[in-house]
Amino acid sequence: MMSKNLSIATICLLVLLASTVHANVFDVKTYGAKPNADITQALSNAWKDACAAIGSSKVVVPAGTYKLGLVSLKGPCKGPIEVQVEGTLQAPVDPGYFKGSDGWVVFERIDQFTLSGSGSFDGQGQMAWKQNDCSKTFNCKTLAVNIRFNFITNSLVRDIKSLNSKNFHINLLGCKNFTFQHVTITAPGDSPNTDGIHIGRSSGINITDTNIATGDDCISMGDGSQDVTINKVTCGPGHGISIGSLGKYTNEEPVSGIRVIGCTLYRYNEWYQVYCPWNQCKAQVPSKIKLSNMSFRGIRGTSSTREAVKLVCSSGIPCEKVELADIDLVYKGPEGPATSTCANVKPTISGKQNPAACTVQA
Repeated sequence: MMSKNLSIATICLLVLLASTVHANVFDVKTYGAKPNADITQALSNAWKDACAAIGSSKVVVPAGTYKLGLVSLKGPCKGPIEVQVEGTLQAPVDPGYFKGSDGWVVFERIDQFTLSGSGSFDGQGQMAWKQNDCSKTFNCKTLAVNIRFNFITNSLVRDIKSLNSKNFHINLLGCKNFTFQHVTITAPGDSPNTDGIHIGRSSGINITDTNIATGDDCISMGDGSQDVTINKVTCGPGHGISIGSLGKYTNEEPVSGIRVIGCTLYRYNEWYQVYCPWNQCKAQVPSKIKLSNMSFRGIRGTSSTREAVKLVCSSGIPCEKVELADIDLVYKGPEGPATSTCANVKPTISGKQNPAACTVQA
């Protein structure tokens, strides 16, 4: 299945690259954009014309620093379309500007779309982070995501940078066959709720050769995430690569086909995973989330705590078909050798196991 997904992604990538060779070009400067000025209207107008053009089209933001307000770039378009950002786009500093909106730059309902360039989307989130209390408050203020992709298909994001988002850097909803390549995401390690890439109700997502350093999950997957391949991603600082916060709503869709391959995680803080967010549930009641068909293979590194491996499953619905193969995690602290904790799971074990698998039964 993985090779099939990668083949589909490769075909889509080649089609997108070929389609932009002879594209019609719409430079925002032609629409009145100037460095150090607001280009919201210029970008919107360039997009409108490019989207309506027959054949392939490209919107270009040249080198320079530009102010950009809330913008929604929607399809469907007449043909393949690319936005090439070579400059730095700066969001409004005041989080109050986005009142009633949860996204700064929104791309929606587009097929064969490419976002490219050496430029940056700078969310300028430092002021907003002080107001971010969503981890503690259910009805918290909604802060803007740097880039939202809603219902995007057969598309590619490559080389762009996302900086200092007020909330998540990149959010996917309802996307299909979407590749992220050579993307850089950066925010301070203590910036709250700044997930790098969040995926929800999307399938055929490939994230490769990407560097993420942020204050929350480098990559997070919500309900309905299916056939996601994360390959050669460097994460740190951050909270790792996670599937979580499931079970909050009654109509959530299953998560399946998640593959994490050849990734490097460092200086990451993995939060305690048995918790009840916003006090919406009773912590003493076993979780009803079912986990099955999980493999942990070829994992090596060091642990900052003695408990290097921890598999804790629900006592109500124990985990099924879990594999541990070739695990080598070293703890060099004063408390003694590393340990491995298991609860409500009986994994299949093969290859090297350091620490020895399930030495502690919780």
